[in-house]
Amino acid sequence: MPYCWSFFTPGQLVFGSGAIDQLGAWFQRQQLQRILVVTDQSLQQAGVVLPVEQQLAAAELEFKIFVGGRAEPSLEIADQVLAEAISWQPDAVLGLGGGSNMDLAKIVATVLSHGGKPADYFGFDQVPGPVLPLVCVPTTAGTGSEVSHAAVLTDAENGIKVSTMSNYLRPDLALVDPVLTYSCPPQVAADSGIDALTHAIEAYTAVDYDRMQIPAGESSSYTGRQPLGDCLSEKAITLIGQHLVNAVTDPDDHQAHDAMSLAATLAGMAFSNCGVALVHALEYPLGGTLHCSHGAGNGLLLPYVMRFNLPERESTMARIAQLLGCDLDGMDQPTAAEEAILKVEQLRQAIGIPHRIRELGGQQEQLAGFAEKSFAIKRLQWVNPRPSSYEDLLGILQAAF
Repeated sequence: MPYCWSFFTPGQLVFGSGAIDQLGAWFQRQQLQRILVVTDQSLQQAGVVLPVEQQLAAAELEFKIFVGGRAEPSLEIADQVLAEAISWQPDAVLGLGGGSNMDLAKIVATVLSHGGKPADYFGFDQVPGPVLPLVCVPTTAGTGSEVSHAAVLTDAENGIKVSTMSNYLRPDLALVDPVLTYSCPPQVAADSGIDALTHAIEAYTAVDYDRMQIPAGESSSYTGRQPLGDCLSEKAITLIGQHLVNAVTDPDDHQAHDAMSLAATLAGMAFSNCGVALVHALEYPLGGTLHCSHGAGNGLLLPYVMRFNLPERESTMARIAQLLGCDLDGMDQPTAAEEAILKVEQLRQAIGIPHRIRELGGQQEQLAGFAEKSFAIKRLQWVNPRPSSYEDLLGILQAAF
């Protein structure tokens, strides 16, 4: 049987300044009337929810606003929004915010359609069929959840983040209006932006699609590295190298914000098909225990995982350095590859992402437990270009400590 790759996207992607003005008309065309908006108090207080309300009201739609969303949402938060959703019975769900709110919306759409509880759908391909019509509107430039097939919750009791992944979770409409990111606080922009870079680099350095080793009887939520993902990743990495720092440090640089919104969406399309790997595998237990943002955890770990993967991806790392704008004149390939790691470290420094696990409050004695939990996430290890053992993962964490 020949090796193949596939590619999935949302039903429709609308991108650009003023895209929010198309929201009400889209619901009307779909003949949807009762819209549950999943968002949070910070966005409501910042006035970001208002244009959504105005669009829904102008289209004479019924809507209910849930403002109980939280960063890195727990199972308890998911239960709260589900209780409201079940009592109100919407016919569509809209996730407005960062990845946390959009992921909550995906879980709500799933449970309303198929019953049960969120934990019933953890893992890959556990959603049995289409979910309630789903619209995602990002207000940060990072997670790519508006185009992805994943929803992540925090299992606080077990100190780990857990994913639900299904192509049924790709939104019917991804509406990306960069204007909604203009009021994003600098630290949120930093965490989100380094998250997008992690997505693009992990997709670009993933194991080749025709070399993925998936055990018999298992299935993968990712294809591995493939040509369309390369196109998306390269453009995303280029945009991030040019605009990430300004998007964090200059709130009035709208061009930088627009570029980062595009980069995040492209990176989301890339990683949700090609895959993410050891950075994410290591971040899930680390972030779940230390309660850092997903982006900050990924950004901290990214250079250390790049260095681990360097022997398998030297030419690709050299290309990443070029895409990030490094001056490689006169450099041989090994030196250029090292330059990619140094450039990521410089970007991380420039936007205030922690460099060490101990800066997040982590303890040396926690590292073995993090490595053990990471090693158990086999679906992400399949995607990594270099095979890893428990000892390898522990070594990465010790280097990052």
